[in-house]
Amino acid sequence: MSSEISSREGRAAFGSYETWYRISGELDADKAPIVILHGGPGVAHNYVDAYKLLARRDRAVIHYDQLGCGNSTLLPEKGADFWTPRLFIDELENLVDHLGIRAGFHVLGQSWGGMLGAEYAVTRPKGLKSLTIANSPASMKLWVEEANRLRADLPGDVQETLTRHEQAGTTDDPAYQAATMVFYERHVCRVVPFPPEVTETFAQVVRNPTVYHVMNGPNEFHVIGTLKNWSIIDRLPAVDVPTLIISGRHDEATPATVQPYKDGIKGSRWEIFEHSSHMPHVEEQDLCMRVVGDFLDDNDNREKGN
Repeated sequence: MSSEISSREGRAAFGSYETWYRISGELDADKAPIVILHGGPGVAHNYVDAYKLLARRDRAVIHYDQLGCGNSTLLPEKGADFWTPRLFIDELENLVDHLGIRAGFHVLGQSWGGMLGAEYAVTRPKGLKSLTIANSPASMKLWVEEANRLRADLPGDVQETLTRHEQAGTTDDPAYQAATMVFYERHVCRVVPFPPEVTETFAQVVRNPTVYHVMNGPNEFHVIGTLKNWSIIDRLPAVDVPTLIISGRHDEATPATVQPYKDGIKGSRWEIFEHSSHMPHVEEQDLCMRVVGDFLDDNDNREKGN
């Protein structure tokens, strides 16, 4: 098995828009391909780039930028009524058909991508073999409660800076951004300085902030966007594919935010990475690829009847 990973890029028409994608490995490999759903919403594929390493196990890995960010069509003029989970489910379905993988594929979603993956799985799409939910909350109410708990453990001056600028509406102030980074280095990515692909994701949000700001808010713990009341807890029993749940011991997606996935999805398995926060694929890369890769191998031959 070669350590070199071939890749090609393309664009899928999605109505009058385009979804950029990249395929690492070969779609005609013996193993079913996996589609990677990035987080945000709106932070693009860069920071989850490491999942392309799964292609070393003779499996195609498909990254794509969801509409409104990265290399896909940017729509900064669109408002809250446009940016909905249903839009992104439709975009994913469109991409699956464009790539001709409807016969069988896996989905891995990270952070918001895991929320989207769960939204997708409850629709019981044809061809879905398994779901991996990585570092994702099952409800934003739980997410905000836990973010506030983690925030209360930050140094007092950092907390004061955050609160002051949030109340003043000056969350673009450099002092606020610096205070935010203290939280991020504890609970988002503990590899400091951040690797280039993680840094590029943050830069991409600055360039294309529409989706993130509309649906989430200015940062990971000040959630004032349209997703603030989102929950999938009551719908989780509808997920009928093997499901792997992963999170980090220091994750902003704390055990309280993740537990409903384990409780609600029959037969699901939960792996906690002891030395990671929100990005085990960066922080404990080899172990993460092994855990996910083994799970995919175990579920390649599952046939869906619908």
